[in-house]
Amino acid sequence: MKSLISVCIYLFCLQISIAQPLATTLLVEAESFDTSGWVVDQQSMDQMGSPYLLAHGLGIPVADAVTSVEFPLEGEYRLWVRTRNWVAPWNVPGAPGTFQLLIDGKAVRTVFGTKGAEWHWQEGGIVHIDEKRVTLALRDLTGFDGRCDAILFSTNHRLRPPNHEPALAVFRRKLLGYPENPAIAGEYNVVVVGGGMAGCCTAISAARRGCRVALIQNRPVLGGNNSSEVRVGLSGLIHQAPYEKLGELVDEIGPIGHWTLWEAQQNPESPRNKRILETIKKYPEKTIHNAGPASNYEDQRKISILRNEKNVELYLNMHVNEVEMQTNRITAVVAQNIRSGERLKFVAPLFVDCTGDGNLGFLAKADFRVGRESGSQTGEKLAPEHADSLVMGTSVQWYAREKKAPSSFPLCPWAASFDENSCIQGTRGDWDWETGADRDQIDEIERIRDYALRVIYGNWSVLKNHEQFKGDYATWKLAWVAFIGGKRESRRLLGDVILRQQDIETKKVYADASVTTTWSIDLHYPKKTPGYEGEPFRSNAEQYEIEPYPIPYRCFYSRNINNLMMAGRNISVTHVALGTVRVMRTTSMMGEVVGMAASLCKKYHCDPRQVYSDHLNEFKQLLTEGVPETNHPDRSGLRYEKVSR
Repeated sequence: MKSLISVCIYLFCLQISIAQPLATTLLVEAESFDTSGWVVDQQSMDQMGSPYLLAHGLGIPVADAVTSVEFPLEGEYRLWVRTRNWVAPWNVPGAPGTFQLLIDGKAVRTVFGTKGAEWHWQEGGIVHIDEKRVTLALRDLTGFDGRCDAILFSTNHRLRPPNHEPALAVFRRKLLGYPENPAIAGEYNVVVVGGGMAGCCTAISAARRGCRVALIQNRPVLGGNNSSEVRVGLSGLIHQAPYEKLGELVDEIGPIGHWTLWEAQQNPESPRNKRILETIKKYPEKTIHNAGPASNYEDQRKISILRNEKNVELYLNMHVNEVEMQTNRITAVVAQNIRSGERLKFVAPLFVDCTGDGNLGFLAKADFRVGRESGSQTGEKLAPEHADSLVMGTSVQWYAREKKAPSSFPLCPWAASFDENSCIQGTRGDWDWETGADRDQIDEIERIRDYALRVIYGNWSVLKNHEQFKGDYATWKLAWVAFIGGKRESRRLLGDVILRQQDIETKKVYADASVTTTWSIDLHYPKKTPGYEGEPFRSNAEQYEIEPYPIPYRCFYSRNINNLMMAGRNISVTHVALGTVRVMRTTSMMGEVVGMAASLCKKYHCDPRQVYSDHLNEFKQLLTEGVPETNHPDRSGLRYEKVSR
């Protein structure tokens, strides 16, 4: 992103008094920099007001993020940098995420990220701008997740920028010069918000049935938990009765994984399965289900498929944070580019929430639940006696690689505290490295992710430095740690049917049965680590086997927002029932079904509820036929040969 074009910098002139000349204030958003080794983190954008840059170097300083800005005047400016000391909430010593700001190659004296548990404007003193065009650089000093939201310069030395919403949002909008009315991106038949596997399948399914679709994703990659940013494999069986064509699309666009291999082994003589088995033989690392090599998740291939899909317009790096409503209908959504700040409006008669967190439904005031219902409320055997807020947590996976030469890793007094008795020996953290089950998975996601980082770094530091272990781990080096949390559960949007445990176990028959779930009722609970005094960071999975069960379509649309559908882990189920429907091959088939329903909404100018009440037989025919195939070149079995190691 070229600096002078993309950097979000505007002038804000403040008339201080009649006697005082105009003051110039400039705001530079850090996420607009050429990021180099830094990464853009938008996970807590709705809570803290902005995306930010994160120096996620696993203990090795990352390359500078750089941009150029043009000042209208030379002279003295007071400097502030919006940042925080990310370990301060735990009252531990040190500040691991420190960084400097360089102006034309010269570092400002203040080191940033040294204090403050909350996001705030850390003052950087007075700086003299000698040239109107200036190069700014963020220089990471540690590699341990320093973070920068924005940089502020002002010739008004008495200015104190606001720290809290809503004043901060108003301040930011004025300085950045965002127009009150966002540009219209276009009018669509369907707008899909969320580009995980469910969202991708929803968009393609609707598009191949004749809908013009906008797919909006707030990351630079697609796949959600099945992307290289999170690295969770696709689980669950596909091609199940009563609609055995469901799953064709996820099989087409999804990468080879553990369950793909298992299915191929059941019928090794089919041409398709032969190609899969040959690929696995050539690339055995593809059998790594979670926390595998980045290439396992085929980010670019997913993007290529969506960009080449007729009737789909893909909007990456766009976060939906506004909705426009008319009574109980969504008329438009507004999305903000997480790099440039540009806002676009998307208009459609139908919207689909595939965000996982139910963000769109929340903005639209759709009915939802969070946490565990009580047994008296749902009648479920696995429900607790009393309702509570416990959810399945977020996994931050990681792995190390063995190198030829020994490597070091620093002592981390600010990290979670382990010793030779409490540390977890190993070189890989899988799904069970799970945090935040007793916290708000949306409002506290930065803290949940940060705690997981403190655990990983603290545990690894003991393995690398303690006399008892360092010989065994001398040549091992951290290779990857996720910075995007892999969530399992947050909001569940409520539909005309709320699926329950007893529906699944008694095989209750619904006329609108559709996607068949095959995963066990898989519920996660925090697990205490012997000898460790901090909050839990690992989990137990309690699994209750089921027979394949088709989920009713009425779980896939909102009961109170007439033109809102959903696919993914945010559908209309209880906490217990979520345990079986949440795996990604199942949620992808939800997307296939929702896309077909969307095509009927377009055809009959109706809402999702009328697909059930008025067009059920035609809908069942579409489910029988499945998603139409495409001529996209990646459909060839030869695509597997193109995967880079």
